[in-house]
Amino acid sequence: MNFGERYDLYNRCAEEAISSAFSASFAEPALIGSMLYSLRAGGKRIRPVLFFAMLDALRYPYGEERELAAAIECIHTYSLIHDDLPAMDNDDFRRGKPSNHIVYGEGKAILAGDGLMSLAFDLLLRACGKGEKHRQAALRLSRAAGVDGMVAGQWADLSENEADERTLLLLDARKTGEMLAAPAVMGAILGGGDLEIAERFGAAFGALFQFTDDLLDVLGERERVGKTLGKDEKEGKLTCVKVYGVEGARRQAEKRAEACHAALSGMGGDCAFLHALVDFVKDRDR
Repeated sequence: MNFGERYDLYNRCAEEAISSAFSASFAEPALIGSMLYSLRAGGKRIRPVLFFAMLDALRYPYGEERELAAAIECIHTYSLIHDDLPAMDNDDFRRGKPSNHIVYGEGKAILAGDGLMSLAFDLLLRACGKGEKHRQAALRLSRAAGVDGMVAGQWADLSENEADERTLLLLDARKTGEMLAAPAVMGAILGGGDLEIAERFGAAFGALFQFTDDLLDVLGERERVGKTLGKDEKEGKLTCVKVYGVEGARRQAEKRAEACHAALSGMGGDCAFLHALVDFVKDRDR
């Protein structure tokens, strides 16, 4: 099975996990429609794919952990809904479609994000019933999403920042990196992998993803990327392009990819897909 086929396999499992999370009846169908609008708007599903791939690499039956995978994607999608709001990043498009608040209004978009976040923690609590390792995995995701992770990073992104490397790396690690490191570490927790190596891989992978995102904002095509481009420079956002320049940012992305490969070489198991995923992110055009 080649990389694309394996990616599609994990992606289908992620889609099934999301559908299962919404199989129960809910009190307000219109709210669920708003939540599903953003969840099903497309996207790479790279976080649940990474989670499944780490489990699979460690020979753990990844299909048994759909609740955790759905929780990961619910948290990620809630963050995108809120990030697009006028008070945050103020973007009218996401994944090539009108942002949630453009379709449903700002107030209802906030509530759709809140609904996805609360559903994620409902899923995490269900998974915790499976045992201690699942509780550890759930805690890792909770911390990645919260005041020591993504929320702190988003707060910093809305604040005045020094345009230096140290500030950039700290902001990126929290805003983007933690929610990409968490799926890898969660997989290692459940699969019995080396957690220190998984953390190292996850940190490098998160930085790689954010650096390529910054580069796409400058060099990408709107039709491919699916959101408004050029906003970072226009709004004076702290990005790797601002700190390193375009060519310097490319070199920094290459270094992060090399760090990912180096970490995976010590992980054990069959990490061929994870190696290919690193190169996919490094070379992506959307």
